[in-house]
Amino acid sequence: MTVTVDTLIGEILDENAQAVAPILMEMGMHCLGCPSSRGESIGEACMVHGVDADEIVKKINAAMNK
Repeated sequence: MTVTVDTLIGEILDENAQAVAPILMEMGMHCLGCPSSRGESIGEACMVHGVDADEIVKKINAAMNK
């Protein structure tokens, strides 16, 4: 799976929560299990939390492809 800014957080967590959850928690996203967060895209979550979406996408893809 290749993650983009449009990929839903729920899809990413379903694919590899162990690799991705720490990255999302690091950016301030602490309610990974709530329905609204699972339905957000990475880009939307980054906008809300004030982080660079492209940087997070790079980190997630690197972690998922180890």
